[in-house]
Amino acid sequence: MSYEPRTYRSRMARAGLVGFRVVVKETDLWVLAARDFSRKAREVVLQERRQLEAYIAGHPGFLTTLTPWPEDPFAPPVVGEMIAAARRVGVGPMAAVAGALAERVGRALEQESLNPEVIVENGGDLYLEVTSPAIVSLFAGKSPLSHRVGLRIEPDLSPLGVCTSSGSVGHSLSFGRADAACVLAHKASLADAAATALGNLVPDAGAIGAALAWAASIPEILGAVVVVGDKLGAWGRVELVPLAG
Repeated sequence: MSYEPRTYRSRMARAGLVGFRVVVKETDLWVLAARDFSRKAREVVLQERRQLEAYIAGHPGFLTTLTPWPEDPFAPPVVGEMIAAARRVGVGPMAAVAGALAERVGRALEQESLNPEVIVENGGDLYLEVTSPAIVSLFAGKSPLSHRVGLRIEPDLSPLGVCTSSGSVGHSLSFGRADAACVLAHKASLADAAATALGNLVPDAGAIGAALAWAASIPEILGAVVVVGDKLGAWGRVELVPLAG
């Protein structure tokens, strides 16, 4: 699979917010907030990663399993959140890591600022808290629809996770062939895990309808979009808007 450099970050802008990057090992965040909170964001990432890495050191299978992890009342909060999200949709817990970390950083920054708006992007997965509409561009690799379709996010949906899995783009493992399998949910960890599960259900364009029906069966999922080549399907609280590309 190919990996596209994160040039899409040059498109990320919002009036009244400033952008900054935070990198800790594999965690690479782009944040939009009222001011540069990179020091605070880094502290949160370090704390959460420390707990996650310690848990993995004691439970090596947690890192590689592709099936749900047993509930563990003694797991640190970030790990417990990942376990719960992944179990809800039948995938391994690491499928929820990007969304979980993005949300934890976002929530911490909301407490630091008088401006409640914050957007955290982690490998293409988003946590958003917005007070006016926002447009999220849908990246779908070589699909002709890539960056041509956007999702309009109304403020009443936030806090919101918007997470995408792909069988043709990036380094994430997918058993499907969707160019983009995008999920909206209030919990970014669930959106992340569900995007993986949704993508796994799409071997070809003919499976789009069945995959969206699966998404509709999970009450916590607010909406979903699947792109395969020049075919697109959407369900739920999804408002699609054309983009210039």
